[in-house]
Amino acid sequence: MERIDKIALIAGSGNFPLFLAKAAKTNGVGVTAICINSETDERIEKVVDKSYWVNLGEGKKLLSIFKDENIKHAVMAGKISKMTIIREGLRLDGEAKKVISNIMDRRDDTMLSAVANRLKEAGVELLDSTTFVSGMMPKEGVLTKRRPSREESEDIKFGFKMAKEMGRLDIGQSVVVKKKAVIAVEAIEGTDNTIKRAGELAGEGTVVVKVSKPNQDMRFDVPVVGPTTIKSLEEARSSVLAIEAGKVLLLEAEEVIREADSAGISVIAV
Repeated sequence: MERIDKIALIAGSGNFPLFLAKAAKTNGVGVTAICINSETDERIEKVVDKSYWVNLGEGKKLLSIFKDENIKHAVMAGKISKMTIIREGLRLDGEAKKVISNIMDRRDDTMLSAVANRLKEAGVELLDSTTFVSGMMPKEGVLTKRRPSREESEDIKFGFKMAKEMGRLDIGQSVVVKKKAVIAVEAIEGTDNTIKRAGELAGEGTVVVKVSKPNQDMRFDVPVVGPTTIKSLEEARSSVLAIEAGKVLLLEAEEVIREADSAGISVIAV
């Protein structure tokens, strides 16, 4: 890969953009954050060299920032609530309307690919979201003190297959199972709400499986888990979190493992 001196970080919600910005800076790469109003954590401003705030739908402003800052590489990190995108009332400028009007549907991959293509036309290469944080994707193995039971291991195998199929359809990347029955499938509500809903439906002992899509584009929508995931597991009284080894980012791993051990939750990369 060519030497990269600076990037634009298109920052969504959550902690992932913060970790990515810190990792890029550690690697000697300058970071200009493009923050989304009502989505991006304001703490990002303390981590990056420069920051701009935009509204969803301000495509022209976004491209102007790249041009004015002479930025040729960008990274996407963090979620953008799809409900914000599909609700009536989202104001799109002419540039954004052009991108949206050419897509077949509003699945994540469809929309994000359209954005990536438009950036490429503008001379901006969208890098893998894991470019600076690949070490945060655990290798295969049990990460906590407690190993899954035989029954839980069977649920993991079953759930992994189901999650991959949901990913193939670009519906979501997580499923919750119990006794080889699918309790909940992640869709627009996100992983944490899916876990909590499963707890309400099936009670304690559910197994949560999170994977990458079969043809995951590592430039965007890379699956991420972290401390908030463990809190949701505790609230739902789930017993296992299984993530795909080498494909799912684990943020704040030490805290995740400590909290999981304290709650008796097994975390495993498979």
